[in-house]
Amino acid sequence: MPEHYFQNYIPVLLMLLVIALLAGGMVALSYWLGQHRPTARKLAAYECGMTPIGDARQRFSVKFYLVAMIFILFDVEVMFLFPWAVIFRELQWFGFVEMLLFLVLVLSGFVYIWRKGVLDWTQSDTGESAGERPGEPQ
Repeated sequence: MPEHYFQNYIPVLLMLLVIALLAGGMVALSYWLGQHRPTARKLAAYECGMTPIGDARQRFSVKFYLVAMIFILFDVEVMFLFPWAVIFRELQWFGFVEMLLFLVLVLSGFVYIWRKGVLDWTQSDTGESAGERPGEPQ
């Protein structure tokens, strides 16, 4: 590599160094000059101005996490679709077939999770319907 290759990056590195020094200096100054008087009220958890009732640790159904993961999956799919849509005419038929295969793969995954009942919220985790309770006559 030529010697002057890294000279192009010196201004960027200097800027990052100055930013890091400024940020660190501001944090250090606020620590040294600020008041340190912890009280019970300052150390308490903030609950939107309301007095907390009960324990905040609750169990959530796994379905919430599954829906979040499915959302992320399809969100990433849309991220792949946007650049393709921008240069659709330049890609010709090859790009169209590639994206069609991608969409078929993603939609087949969607049909799979639909058939497996992941999106069906009428069934509880134990297998009963949402309105049923174990041991109750229908």
